[in-house]
Amino acid sequence: MSDSTAAGPPPPRHHDTREVILFGGVYGAVLASSMVAALTQYGHTSAGVRGYDAAWVLVTALASALAHGYAHYVAERAPHRRRDALLAVRDEWPLVAAVLPTVFLLAGAYWRWWPANGVEYAAFVLNVVLLFALGLITARWSARSWPAAVLTGLVDALLGLVVVVANALIK
Repeated sequence: MSDSTAAGPPPPRHHDTREVILFGGVYGAVLASSMVAALTQYGHTSAGVRGYDAAWVLVTALASALAHGYAHYVAERAPHRRRDALLAVRDEWPLVAAVLPTVFLLAGAYWRWWPANGVEYAAFVLNVVLLFALGLITARWSARSWPAAVLTGLVDALLGLVVVVANALIK
């Protein structure tokens, strides 16, 4: 007797665009703040060092996106096509996009558009605001009320504040 309900492994899970943007954006903003905190731990704040910091934040984001996309590809319990790995990595674009404002701030300090000393504080503020905006926007996309959306944004921003507080305590 054959069991007609057993269909084999489930089909690959396709992530909703909003889910991808929120996850990647939050991950990227927290990653950027964490990287800036780690790279400025010893107080090196010259313009040349800020260029190095910008490069490392970008390289780390690209490596994280590649690793996370590959992990999604491997974790899917369905037959894979050759291009599925590329699609999984492509879906990590919000992570890279979320670090670009921080990379721009650090690169601007390297190019002497603004002072290199203290630019990490601007990066922290920028990332906390980005986290709030991501939470607010995605909550509204999900038809949550304004109070619930603001609360979601505040919780997301709290993630960034944890990094800022941890950086202050570690120094």
